[in-house]
Amino acid sequence: MTYNTIFRTVLIVACAALTACSPRPSANPAATTAELAHAFSIGELKAVALRDGTLEFPNDNQVFGAGRSQQEVAAVLGGAGLPTDKLQLGLDPLLVKAGDRILLFDTGAGGNFGASAGHLAAALAAGGVDPGSVTDIFISHVHGDHVGGLVDAQGGLAFPKATIHLAVPEWAFLQAQSPESAANLGIKQYAALMNAMKWKVAPFLPGAQIIPGLVSAVEIKGHTPGHSGYLIGSGSSALLYVGDAVHHFVVSVQKPDWANGFDGDRDAAAASRAALLAQAAASGQRIYAVHFPFPGLGKFVRRDAGYAWVAE
Repeated sequence: MTYNTIFRTVLIVACAALTACSPRPSANPAATTAELAHAFSIGELKAVALRDGTLEFPNDNQVFGAGRSQQEVAAVLGGAGLPTDKLQLGLDPLLVKAGDRILLFDTGAGGNFGASAGHLAAALAAGGVDPGSVTDIFISHVHGDHVGGLVDAQGGLAFPKATIHLAVPEWAFLQAQSPESAANLGIKQYAALMNAMKWKVAPFLPGAQIIPGLVSAVEIKGHTPGHSGYLIGSGSSALLYVGDAVHHFVVSVQKPDWANGFDGDRDAAAASRAALLAQAAASGQRIYAVHFPFPGLGKFVRRDAGYAWVAE
């Protein structure tokens, strides 16, 4: 089965669930449904977690625990006190203010995933940020829930002054799509997206230092051809933005070896997840997980024979 076929199968299931879905309370008790922007610091840098919305999927072996039984997945969810028939993901782009630069990490779903997501403009307004002031956008990968907010409803750039940073293999992957295959990646406005962003893209090599002392790319293999995390800041205060290395704050962390239907290379992605968890837990690395409960801040810690997510 090809990558696009896998994504199309998963997307059909996801969109069916999203049609009737509306934003729900976060699993993090510190966040409320009214909180669209959560301010925090990365060392001396000011940052804002932005709530774009939520995505919800049934426990049907298509995405989380692909190839496992529903009962196995339900046991992990139930053990954490979560509903066992569905899994909910946050969708939380990150904004960082660094001197005269305003950095945005991923752009949410835009109009790609229904009414439960695509609320980045409202979150930016809640955080007091004008889209026209954003200078740099860092895209982890080109799935529709990460690039959808690059264009507005009219197909124009939502952040007209921003340079769009994207790994070379990921940019090549996006350019190679057709409107039909892009739809399999969750992108509805492929032609508009390409026309708008092609003049703004600044490709970088995997693992590159993009803004010295401020943003370095971290290659995290398996999800898409050029999937990138980003290390923001430096030293002990640095924050690691992990993109889609992990999706669910319980299943992905407790069972990193379980296949995920969204991963292009499931074996490579599972190996990347395991390595990321081990390294981050050992070092105490502070993490920003875009799909974890809002605001997505915390650390991975060793627990029993595995790992757990500890939110801030």
